[in-house]
Amino acid sequence: MPPTVRHTVVDSPYDALTLVAVDGVLSRIHMTGQRHRPPEETFGSPDPRPFTEAVRQLDAYFAGELTEFDLPLHLVGTEFQLRVWEQLRSIPYGETRTYGELAEALGNPAASRAVGLANGRNPVSIVVPCHRVIGAGGGLTGYGGGLDRKQRLLAFESGGAAADALF
Repeated sequence: MPPTVRHTVVDSPYDALTLVAVDGVLSRIHMTGQRHRPPEETFGSPDPRPFTEAVRQLDAYFAGELTEFDLPLHLVGTEFQLRVWEQLRSIPYGETRTYGELAEALGNPAASRAVGLANGRNPVSIVVPCHRVIGAGGGLTGYGGGLDRKQRLLAFESGGAAADALF
């Protein structure tokens, strides 16, 4: 029997977010205009029911009340991508890591470029915090949702002045 795919659209300080679930488990979050956004026909039927807890946690995150998501996820990727995405989840709120630091944590210091590619394919942005990864020199590099959103998310998490503009 094929999996049941459902979606809902929720508001956020970063434009609308489309949440997609496979068999009731969150599998993707897409931002408006996001790079690597799949066709909408892959989002399944509209149905907000599978997303009650995800929406609650996202709302708490955007309100500054949640610093770590605790949601079951249905992630589909290569073994390497899954390992990178797991490493992303270990980056604490308000902190950043470089692509090289993630590659080293994965046991392959030469894989920073591959880490960047896997990071860019993260299907559950914000919940799996790919925005917390920066370039070796500390600069903002690549983000599927756009560098402006990445900068705003990092400022929000660090309590910077730019965070005030979100709300």
